[in-house]
Amino acid sequence: MYTSTKSGAIPCFCTTVKKLSRLLARKYDDVLARSGINVTQLAVMRCISRRQGEPLARIADELEMDRTSLYRAIAPMVRNGWLNMVDGIGARSRTAIITRKGAQVLAKAGKSWDRIQDRLIGRFGKTKWIALVAELNKLAECAEAVSETQEQHPEAKQ
Repeated sequence: MYTSTKSGAIPCFCTTVKKLSRLLARKYDDVLARSGINVTQLAVMRCISRRQGEPLARIADELEMDRTSLYRAIAPMVRNGWLNMVDGIGARSRTAIITRKGAQVLAKAGKSWDRIQDRLIGRFGKTKWIALVAELNKLAECAEAVSETQEQHPEAKQ
């Protein structure tokens, strides 16, 4: 993968992961295009499906998105008739319901997602994939810990 760091320099965690994320998103989006959905929309719809009736704030938390970005991602899905927005318990608590049309899109996209996922894991190696996911989870924990330390001790060097 192309890197913009000098020889011998340690690549930036964030830049490296973002570049890979963009590359993977393009590959998944290419495969999902026939379903009329992109990988971000698919992730949002799958999360809504798993957390039926829960506030969108929880959906945003699970997806590591801020609420504004989540609402921006949801807006075209509502326009397309894939989701309905429903008021929740509190005044600021909203939830989304997957419509019949949305369920059809989700099912069609799921088959395409399975194909690209299986191809990538097959090429990368299942054991290495499982290990990578574990390492990425550790990296996420480290990022959270660094953020918490910085908030508690702004003078601390990282």
